[in-house]
Amino acid sequence: MSEKFDVKMDSKSYYPDPSVKENSWMQDYEKVYSESIKDPEKHWENVAEELEWFEKWDKVMEWDHPYAKWFTNAKMNITHNCLDRHVFNGKRNKVAMIWVGDNGEEQVITYRQLYRDVMRFSNGLKSLGVGKGDTVCIYMPQVPEQIVAMLACARIGAIHSVVFGGFGAKALHSRIKDAQAKVVITADASIRRGKRIDLKSLVDDAVVNASCVEKIVVLRRMTPQMELFSEIEVDFYEIMEDVEKECEPEIMDSEDPLFILYTSGTTGPAKGIVHTCGGYMVGTYYTTKNVLDLKENDVMWCTADPGWITGHSYIVYGPLSMGATILISETTPDYPDPGVWWSMIEEFDVSVFYTAPTAIRMFMRMGEEWPGKYNLSSLRILGSVGEPLNPEAFKWYYRVIGKEKCPVLDTWWQTETGMHMLTTAVGEPMKPGFTGRPVPGVVVDVVDENGDPVPAGTGGFLVIKQPWPSMMRTVYGNDERYRQYWTKIKNYYSAGDLAVKDEDGYIMIRGRADDVLIVAGHNIGSAEVESALVSHESVAEAAVIGKPDPLKGDSIKAFVILRMGFNSSDKLKLDLLYHVRMNLGPIAMPSEIEFVDSLPKTRSGKIMRRLLKAQELGMDPGDVSSLED
Repeated sequence: MSEKFDVKMDSKSYYPDPSVKENSWMQDYEKVYSESIKDPEKHWENVAEELEWFEKWDKVMEWDHPYAKWFTNAKMNITHNCLDRHVFNGKRNKVAMIWVGDNGEEQVITYRQLYRDVMRFSNGLKSLGVGKGDTVCIYMPQVPEQIVAMLACARIGAIHSVVFGGFGAKALHSRIKDAQAKVVITADASIRRGKRIDLKSLVDDAVVNASCVEKIVVLRRMTPQMELFSEIEVDFYEIMEDVEKECEPEIMDSEDPLFILYTSGTTGPAKGIVHTCGGYMVGTYYTTKNVLDLKENDVMWCTADPGWITGHSYIVYGPLSMGATILISETTPDYPDPGVWWSMIEEFDVSVFYTAPTAIRMFMRMGEEWPGKYNLSSLRILGSVGEPLNPEAFKWYYRVIGKEKCPVLDTWWQTETGMHMLTTAVGEPMKPGFTGRPVPGVVVDVVDENGDPVPAGTGGFLVIKQPWPSMMRTVYGNDERYRQYWTKIKNYYSAGDLAVKDEDGYIMIRGRADDVLIVAGHNIGSAEVESALVSHESVAEAAVIGKPDPLKGDSIKAFVILRMGFNSSDKLKLDLLYHVRMNLGPIAMPSEIEFVDSLPKTRSGKIMRRLLKAQELGMDPGDVSSLED
């Protein structure tokens, strides 16, 4: 895996307006990072001191490879920092959340209102017998009540397991049973592209043979209201009636579990990633403040769903711990037209916008006229999450949406890490194709199979060398699977990604290690070939897979979605082959190119290359529970 790789994908660096850095929380990345690595415990202790704790810690960190404890014996509750401290520090009437429905319906909720709703719903859960340590499954559309339910669980010490509302009954059933959920919170339906999508019937199927479930709480949005089966089903708002209005936050130990979040494995069942209260709070607070540079007067829109880690960290816990205003929406980016997101940015003065490369490439495909119809001058920070942001998408995002003034922050992290690990700090030079450098307090490197650092410009494995506060603590019910993360390469956390680092320490993610293509003895990352294809003017999106070849080892097949205005042809195939050759060399040229209308993706926007490969080779596709369609 020590293959020399040309990292000069785009020799030009890009910069935001200088005022962005001048007004940022982190003025001098080099200084902050250097100090954080000299004494990481002091760094994270200083961050933790900005938050409120019921009792302080004995030690910042205890590390017994591969297990860490952070802020040992400290007592706290994450909702105290997300709600109480703002309500009692002068922000009670500040807007906490703006919600926009699929049909344009709006709801505005202040910190005082959110605080009161969370307390009443907390007491409602208690009335159902839910207490500290119990697990609650939340399977809901993206509505304010979803966030109320999450915060209420955290307030009473129950462990929430949020399952994205697009999953089917089989995936939901496996997650309910694995986590032994005592209560399931759902809604009668979600609304997508103007159509009702039933959720309750899926829950009915999912709880069959799940004897752990004692109650189902149903948010009834539709009229007429559906009937509930009184022995087990209760209405979301009815459990908030006739309960105490006040609910003191449960005193939690820093290492008590906060939530379980399932992430799909390549094969086998989904993994239940366990995050704990104190370290996760500190990590998400720090990165929301210092990576996304969130300020008091910002309106932040993270377009993910709370059913993913991005939603947990950068819709709910990070921004609310900062006391910011969040925008959430049930809308899809191209319904009723491809201008709906840009109209909302204009309408609500969104200043921090955090979305996925898939969405950015979709907008590229639609053309510049849609964002051009709207005033996007409120935007200050642009972020990207979910998969590598290819250079062509970076430049479009920077130019068309950010007007060459906003920093474009590509972020690399995982469900398992809980918080951002790599990015380009606000105001630092941005290099298309490169995510950036480690977040302060985080030690990331690119190494070979033995864990030895590889030279700049040489491909290797991405590893994290030291523990960090928001790291997962285990895989629920499968601690051996957790240990594998820390034992595959030396004593480092192995992320499962291929990467390359340049002379300045900027890191490019080349794709998943299990997506590596070995062509005639050369290691080629799938992301490199895809990025080369997307840099052609005709290509909106691309995915590549390796097919067994008796001579080369792998031959490369590319699946390509064209931009509007371009048509598939043999001539265009030849042009694309030549384009890849000129960008990456003849070894990376696809043997086949197939033009397609869509690509299989997870609901978080990641292309499922292994599904393409399974379909191509007639193999078992493995776990497809996170598939969008």
